[in-house]
This record gives sequence, structure tokens and C-alpha cells, in this order.
Amino acid sequence: MSTVEKIQRQIAENPILLYMKGSPKLPSCGFSAQTVQALSACGERFAYVDILQNPDIRAELPKYANWPTFPQLWVDGELVGGCDIVVEMFQRGELQTLIKEAAEKNKDAE
Repeated sequence: MSTVEKIQRQIAENPILLYMKGSPKLPSCGFSAQTVQALSACGERFAYVDILQNPDIRAELPKYANWPTFPQLWVDGELVGGCDIVVEMFQRGELQTLIKEAAEKNKDAE
């Protein structure tokens, strides 16, 4: 399986997916930490990929997503954005709605 196929599968299989540096419990950069905080406050489970442990994904994802930086939040197969966008959406109440809807949709699918 190529790296791009691996990325596509991760995005397809996880309705709420965060590509980040480190893990939600131990983020390795401030931007990842802020993004995890906003996501966690939404109260739904989310998957994550530690790009520091996956250099192939770290190299390919920016090209695939056409987004140069990490973290990257993907919801329902769509790139939402990075730290600034996620935190802004959280402050406006948009992130909570997006995350809840994605979680609901996928509860129905299970």
C-alpha cells in the first residue's frame, strides 16, 4: 500500500481524524496541543495519527491535502484546517456543531 493509499484509508475510516505532532495526551507542539484542546472540548472521540512516528505520512500529506502545515483536522473526509482555523471555529461554536454532526452520522452508520 502506498503512503497516499494509507492516508486515503485513514481519512475514509475515521470520521474525525487529526494529523498531529505527538498524541492527544502528549502533544509535541503548541499548535497540536491547542487543536487537541478545542477538539476534546467538543466531547466526541476522535482518531489521531502522530506524524512524528510516521515520516512517510508527514512527507506526503501536505502534498495530498494541499495544506503545508500540521496539525490537520479532517472531518467526514474533508480537510477542515489547521490550528488557527480549528480554534477560531471552536470560539464561534462552529466546531462543536461540525464534530457532533460527524459523530452522530457515524453512530447511525455503526
